[in-house]
This record gives sequence, structure tokens and C-alpha cells, in this order.
Amino acid sequence: MGQKYLFSFFTLFLSCITLLAQADLAQGPYSQLIIRGATIINGNGAPPQGPVDIVIENDKITQVKVVGYPGVAINAKRRPKLKAGGREIDASSAYVLPGFVDMHGHIGGVAQGADWDYVFKLWLAHGVTTVREPSGRGIDYALDLKKRAAKNEIIAPRIIAYTGFGQGSAGIHTPEQAREWVRSNAKKGADGIKFFGASPEIMKAALAENKKLGLGSACHHAQLSVARWNVLHSARAGLTSMEHWYGLPEALFNNRTVQDYPLDYNYQNEQHRFEEAGKLWEQAAEPYSDHWNAVMNELLELDFTLDPTFNIYEASRDLHRARRAEWHETYTLPSLWRFYQPSKISHGSYWHFWGTEQEIAWKRNFQLWMTFINEYKNRGGRVTTGSDSGFIFQLYGFAYVRELELLREAGFHPLEVIRSATLNGAEALGLDDKIGTISVGKQADLVLIDENPLENLKVLYGTGAIKLTEDNEVVRVGGVRYTISNGVVYDAKGLLNEVAKMVETAKKEENFDIKQPGVE
Repeated sequence: MGQKYLFSFFTLFLSCITLLAQADLAQGPYSQLIIRGATIINGNGAPPQGPVDIVIENDKITQVKVVGYPGVAINAKRRPKLKAGGREIDASSAYVLPGFVDMHGHIGGVAQGADWDYVFKLWLAHGVTTVREPSGRGIDYALDLKKRAAKNEIIAPRIIAYTGFGQGSAGIHTPEQAREWVRSNAKKGADGIKFFGASPEIMKAALAENKKLGLGSACHHAQLSVARWNVLHSARAGLTSMEHWYGLPEALFNNRTVQDYPLDYNYQNEQHRFEEAGKLWEQAAEPYSDHWNAVMNELLELDFTLDPTFNIYEASRDLHRARRAEWHETYTLPSLWRFYQPSKISHGSYWHFWGTEQEIAWKRNFQLWMTFINEYKNRGGRVTTGSDSGFIFQLYGFAYVRELELLREAGFHPLEVIRSATLNGAEALGLDDKIGTISVGKQADLVLIDENPLENLKVLYGTGAIKLTEDNEVVRVGGVRYTISNGVVYDAKGLLNEVAKMVETAKKEENFDIKQPGVE
């Protein structure tokens, strides 16, 4: 018994030391916090409005009060009063948005050498306050971090933990085994399941049981099972969201039942896998054709969520751009950089001989894919924002902002982009009564930035955006100033500085310098 209490005391002591050391980065929670004079972008599609005072008490928004007009002095009598022990933030030159929801956020990876502390700081530095982890190092690992995050023991966003499910895993070979696995997953405390596909009878049983238990669901319809079980099958069986785009073109086939695989194709050869995937959308029904419309309309009727994760495939259409992103040198760990390089072993490192022909095919792939996603949104469908970082030259946090830019490229208005990143994600997770908009009664998950992201989404990058001043001086503007999550005010730029120190230390220990393969 004594050892148990000693261990608990030691754990608490370490947590206190950590929080003290990071006090400049994470402050609060506060009994009252007032954000003064902000322009808000609410996340529900409404245009910006300001100046507004946002009053937060014990992590709940209690007032959202318009206090004047742009360019007009504010009457102090109209403003909410600060109580003793409270804090004020001057946001008179700032924009405030709801915290961002990353619907596809892996918490690092052993192969990548990216630990949770590194990943969480990058997410929060970019305004990500909620992350759905679609499987990773195991449910026990994710749930431990989820509990510690909820108690503010660590610097972390809110975590929604899903467990990976695929036929053959954990001895699942019958429908009853699938149902039992789903029940066991729920008992462990998981929030949902990420499916990869299985035989139809297994998928039907697992999805039905999961739906009965009220857990969330997502699916990456892997090529090994998609010929018999595509997105329409999943949605009809109770799946609530799909990841990436696998399984959607297959549902749109009208003159074939399987992808047009070359006869020497091998799924374990990742260049085969990703190169041929870049030709898949051209094998689907033409946009706005009868079959294309029928599939879309059925998914809409089922209130199905699309989480496209455009960014994780962008290197397929422009490898040089992804490889030379300006943040790699300062914020990408050496171990992660090595993981990205051409390899026959590392997942997503499929640059065996990647060239112009592959990129041109993928550019056409993106055009057709984006057409479907944009029209789905136009018809009232829910599209969310996910990054899937840690693979294919996409870095945590930075890749999330890139996903916002790609939604814009797909045809979303900037306000629709922000809604995808906030309210849509909250709705998909069943959390829209708590987060997703700046509304009285909701938690104070907020992002504060000193530039207008609707004019230029690039200002959300931790590296900011380049701007030329009236004096012909090149400056960097933007970067999130504060991210507020679970009652704590995080210094976003301070978090990025901590990440830069981690990377610099790792480089010195390994005598590492970022180089391109084959270039000395």
C-alpha cells in the first residue's frame, strides 16, 4: 500500500514539475477570462463580426457581446466587467475562431520516432484543439494520453480515441468474433473504431454492433477488401464517416467491378499501390452522370461524413513541393525525415522512381476527387478536415493548415473551409453541443490570430505568411497567437519554439543535416 501511495505522489510531483517548467506556454484555467474587442469568425458559416467581447468562466462561454463598431471608440460602460482573479486578453487587432478539429490525427509513431509531446505541441501551435486518432500505438496508449489531457496534466488537445479493426486482426474470422471484439473495444473505453475493411459478413456484424453501442466509426476502405465492400456498403451498414477516398471511386464504377490493376501489380510494393491509385478516379463514373449523382444522393440521405485528407496525397502530384516545404528544416525531426525517404519498407515512402507521368495522373485524380467533394458540400453533405500527418512529407499542424488550403482549392469558400475545420468536425464526433462554434454554453475552444485567415489561409501556418510592407520591407505575418483548450491559454509561438529546440537537440545528438537522397 505504501509503495502505491509513494508511486502516486511521485507521479503527481513529476506532473507539477513539468507544468511549472511549461508555465509560460500554458496558463490557466481561469475562473474568468475575457477576450476583448475581437473580430469573430464563428464557424457556422456566418461572416466575421466585431468588435466583440467573449466572456469565459470556468471554461464555459458565458457571453458573446457586441461592444461597438469598427473604427469607433468603444463605450467602456457597455463592456463586461472583469472579476477579481480574472484575466483579460486584448484582441482588438485579432480574429478569434473556434478551435480546429483534426479528424485524422495519428499521435506520432514508433517508426517515425515522433513522440506525443512533439506532436501535441505542433497541433496546438496551429489551433488544433480536438483530434480524432484513427488507431495508432494501441488503445491503452491513446486512452492514457486522453485522460491526462482531460486533467491538464500534459500539454495536449482533446483526444477522441478510435481502435483499428481489420479482418484477421485479433483472431477475427467469424461474425460473432467481430461482435465480441466490438463489445470488448467499447468496454476498454474507446470512442469508436477505424475499419480497414473485411469480408462483407464480418463488416456487417461489426458495424451493426458498434452502432448499437453508440460508438463512432470511420473506414479506410483498403484495396484488399474494397472489391466486395465499398463506401456504399459501409454507409448502408451504419458507418458514419469515410477516410481519404478509397472505396468511393469503387462505388462509382459503372463498367467494371475492380480497379484496373496492371497484371504485375503487388499491393506490398508501395509504388504500385500509390501509382495505380492515382489512376482510379478516371475509372469512375463521370461527374454529374446518373450513377455519380445516385451514389452522392444516397450518401447524403444517410447523413454520411467525408473526411478527404487531401494533403496526405499532395506529394503524389508535386513531390518537390512537399519535400522542400520551408518548415522541415526547423520543425521536422531527423527520425521523421529519414522515415519519409524512398524505401521498400516504410509506409508511404513510395518514391522508387516517381516522375512526371505519375504526377500528371495524380493531378487529374485530384481534379475529379475535388469535384465530388465540393459538390457533396454544395448539396448539404458534411465534409470535415483531417491531416493524417507523419507520412509522405506531411508534418503535424502544418499539414492541417495545408488541408484547409486544399479545401479552398476544391471550391470551398473560406467560410466553408473554416466550418469544415470546426462545426462539421464537432458534428461528426457528436460534440457540437460542446465545441465547434463560439456560442454561449459551449467550451472555450478558441484560436486567436492577429491576421485575417479568410483573406489568406497561409497566415495560420506556424511560419506565417510573407508580406511586403509599404516601406518595401519583407516581413512575416500571422501564426496563431493563442490556442485556448480545456480552459488553458497556450502560447502558440512559444510551443513552436519548444519544438524547434527538440529538433535542434536531436540534430546535434545525431550530427544530422537535412539532405536530399543522392545529393551531397
